[in-house]
Amino acid sequence: MHILTIVLQSWLLFSMAFFGGSKLAGAKHQIELFDSIKLPQWFRVVTGYFQIVGCIGLIIGYWYASVAAWTGIGIGIMMLLACLSHFRVKHPIGKIIPALLNLAIAIALVLLYADELPQLFG
Repeated sequence: MHILTIVLQSWLLFSMAFFGGSKLAGAKHQIELFDSIKLPQWFRVVTGYFQIVGCIGLIIGYWYASVAAWTGIGIGIMMLLACLSHFRVKHPIGKIIPALLNLAIAIALVLLYADELPQLFG
Protein backbone atom coordinates (compact mmCIF):
# COMPACT_ATOMS: atom_id res chain seq x y z
CA MET A 1 0.00 0.00 0.00
CA HIS A 2 2.90 2.37 0.63
CA ILE A 3 3.92 2.31 -3.04
CA LEU A 4 0.34 3.01 -4.10
CA THR A 5 0.13 6.11 -1.91
CA ILE A 6 3.43 7.39 -3.29
CA VAL A 7 2.23 6.87 -6.87
CA LEU A 8 -1.10 8.61 -6.24
CA GLN A 9 0.51 11.43 -4.30
CA SER A 10 3.10 11.93 -7.05
CA TRP A 11 0.40 11.96 -9.73
CA LEU A 12 -1.47 14.71 -7.88
CA LEU A 13 1.76 16.60 -7.24
CA PHE A 14 2.76 16.69 -10.91
CA SER A 15 -0.79 17.35 -12.07
CA MET A 16 -1.27 20.27 -9.67
CA ALA A 17 2.17 21.64 -10.56
CA PHE A 18 1.41 21.48 -14.29
CA PHE A 19 -2.09 22.92 -14.15
CA GLY A 20 -1.32 25.43 -11.39
CA GLY A 21 1.84 26.58 -13.14
CA SER A 22 0.04 26.99 -16.46
CA LYS A 23 -2.68 29.03 -14.77
CA LEU A 24 -0.14 31.32 -13.12
CA ALA A 25 1.88 31.63 -16.33
CA GLY A 26 -1.25 32.73 -18.19
CA ALA A 27 -1.19 29.89 -20.71
CA LYS A 28 -3.57 30.55 -23.60
CA HIS A 29 -5.57 27.37 -23.02
CA GLN A 30 -6.11 28.29 -19.35
CA ILE A 31 -7.26 31.79 -20.23
CA GLU A 32 -9.68 30.35 -22.80
CA LEU A 33 -10.86 27.73 -20.31
CA PHE A 34 -11.75 30.30 -17.66
CA ASP A 35 -13.49 32.41 -20.31
CA SER A 36 -15.51 29.38 -21.41
CA ILE A 37 -16.58 28.51 -17.85
CA LYS A 38 -17.49 32.17 -17.31
CA LEU A 39 -15.11 32.82 -14.43
CA PRO A 40 -12.97 35.96 -14.15
CA GLN A 41 -9.26 35.78 -14.91
CA TRP A 42 -8.31 36.80 -11.36
CA PHE A 43 -9.96 33.55 -10.25
CA ARG A 44 -7.60 31.65 -12.59
CA VAL A 45 -4.64 33.16 -10.73
CA VAL A 46 -6.14 32.39 -7.32
CA THR A 47 -6.82 28.82 -8.43
CA GLY A 48 -3.23 28.51 -9.65
CA TYR A 49 -1.92 29.64 -6.27
CA PHE A 50 -4.13 27.13 -4.46
CA GLN A 51 -2.83 24.38 -6.71
CA ILE A 52 0.79 25.34 -5.98
CA VAL A 53 0.02 25.38 -2.25
CA GLY A 54 -1.42 21.90 -2.77
CA CYS A 55 1.91 20.87 -4.32
CA ILE A 56 3.75 22.09 -1.25
CA GLY A 57 1.36 20.13 0.98
CA LEU A 58 1.87 16.98 -1.09
CA ILE A 59 5.66 17.34 -0.89
CA ILE A 60 5.50 17.74 2.89
CA GLY A 61 3.10 14.78 2.89
CA TYR A 62 5.88 12.43 1.80
CA TRP A 63 7.23 12.78 5.36
CA TYR A 64 4.01 13.61 7.25
CA ALA A 65 1.09 11.50 6.07
CA SER A 66 -1.48 13.64 7.88
CA VAL A 67 -0.47 16.63 5.76
CA ALA A 68 -0.94 14.56 2.60
CA ALA A 69 -4.38 13.48 3.81
CA TRP A 70 -5.55 17.03 4.53
CA THR A 71 -4.03 18.27 1.28
CA GLY A 72 -5.93 15.52 -0.52
CA ILE A 73 -9.15 16.86 0.98
CA GLY A 74 -8.31 20.36 -0.25
CA ILE A 75 -7.44 19.17 -3.74
CA GLY A 76 -10.57 17.02 -3.79
CA ILE A 77 -12.72 20.06 -3.01
CA MET A 78 -10.94 22.03 -5.76
CA MET A 79 -11.51 19.25 -8.28
CA LEU A 80 -15.16 18.86 -7.29
CA LEU A 81 -15.67 22.58 -7.88
CA ALA A 82 -13.83 22.29 -11.19
CA CYS A 83 -16.14 19.45 -12.28
CA LEU A 84 -19.21 21.45 -11.26
CA SER A 85 -17.92 24.46 -13.22
CA HIS A 86 -17.52 22.32 -16.34
CA PHE A 87 -20.95 20.72 -15.89
CA ARG A 88 -22.54 24.13 -15.36
CA VAL A 89 -21.53 25.28 -18.86
CA LYS A 90 -22.14 21.83 -20.39
CA HIS A 91 -18.57 21.13 -21.51
CA PRO A 92 -17.98 17.86 -23.33
CA ILE A 93 -16.75 14.98 -21.16
CA GLY A 94 -13.27 15.24 -22.69
CA LYS A 95 -12.74 18.59 -20.97
CA ILE A 96 -14.03 17.25 -17.65
CA ILE A 97 -11.94 14.06 -17.50
CA PRO A 98 -8.76 15.64 -16.01
CA ALA A 99 -10.72 17.13 -13.10
CA LEU A 100 -12.68 13.89 -12.60
CA LEU A 101 -9.50 11.82 -12.63
CA ASN A 102 -7.76 14.11 -10.14
CA LEU A 103 -10.89 14.09 -7.96
CA ALA A 104 -10.88 10.28 -7.92
CA ILE A 105 -7.16 10.17 -7.09
CA ALA A 106 -7.58 12.74 -4.31
CA ILE A 107 -10.42 10.69 -2.82
CA ALA A 108 -8.31 7.52 -3.01
CA LEU A 109 -5.38 9.29 -1.34
CA VAL A 110 -7.59 10.54 1.49
CA LEU A 111 -9.05 7.07 1.99
CA LEU A 112 -5.58 5.49 2.06
CA TYR A 113 -4.42 8.07 4.63
CA ALA A 114 -7.72 8.16 6.57
CA ASP A 115 -6.06 6.89 9.77
CA GLU A 116 -3.69 9.87 9.68
CA LEU A 117 -6.36 12.60 9.52
CA PRO A 118 -6.84 13.15 13.28
CA GLN A 119 -3.08 13.49 13.85
CA LEU A 120 -2.87 16.99 12.37
CA PHE A 121 -4.99 18.36 15.20
CA GLY A 122 -4.08 15.81 17.87
